[in-house]
Amino acid sequence: MAVLDYCEMPVGRVAQEVAFDEKAFGWRFTHYGPDYAAHEEGPCQLALNGTADTQQARAILAVIRVDAIEAARAQVVAAGGTIAVDIYAYPGGRRFHFTDPAGLELACYEPAEG
Repeated sequence: MAVLDYCEMPVGRVAQEVAFDEKAFGWRFTHYGPDYAAHEEGPCQLALNGTADTQQARAILAVIRVDAIEAARAQVVAAGGTIAVDIYAYPGGRRFHFTDPAGLELACYEPAEG
């Protein structure tokens, strides 16, 4: 199963964006270090990514939850996608980034068990 349930926004200052979203929308965030926070309520979660590394997308990143990360990677490649960031572990599980044939960057993640 593949479900679009997560959007990640690249931001320069996570704390500033969190303060805005909390005040404007009443959202609560879980902080995963100083450069990453997530609003984890609702059918689609929102994350703010302030990391300045290869794991930060250049635009809003749609993230697709999958049951098996290796199988999803193989299906993306077989369908004509290009791997931009290969499978890596993070506190919430494992994920990879890819571009589709139109050049859009997306990601797939497999949640950590537990």
